[in-house]
Amino acid sequence: MIKVSDIAKKKVVELMTDDGYDAVNDFVRVGVKSGGCSGLSYDLKFDKEEQEGDKVFVDNGVKLIVDKKSFLYLVGTTLEYSGGLNGTGFVFNNPNANRTCGCGESFSL
Repeated sequence: MIKVSDIAKKKVVELMTDDGYDAVNDFVRVGVKSGGCSGLSYDLKFDKEEQEGDKVFVDNGVKLIVDKKSFLYLVGTTLEYSGGLNGTGFVFNNPNANRTCGCGESFSL
């Protein structure tokens, strides 16, 4: 399961609406791909459709889709949003990551 903080939910709904998505019916697709200075990086985008093999979660009113491969890396992760002095954007608090880069956008297991 992937969790969504209250602040991240507010930002997701705002961004989905701005991009023409319906926060009630459409999804946030969360994934992991090769890349970044630590080996793996997070991928976050909006989607209207499920694909075969996707896992669907709803947390805090946000519908999330994760592909089967990425799910193994993201179990227990919390999606948060930071608007502080160190940068603005979504933050993944991933208990599976052994090492993360300085910017927090990539990780390794």
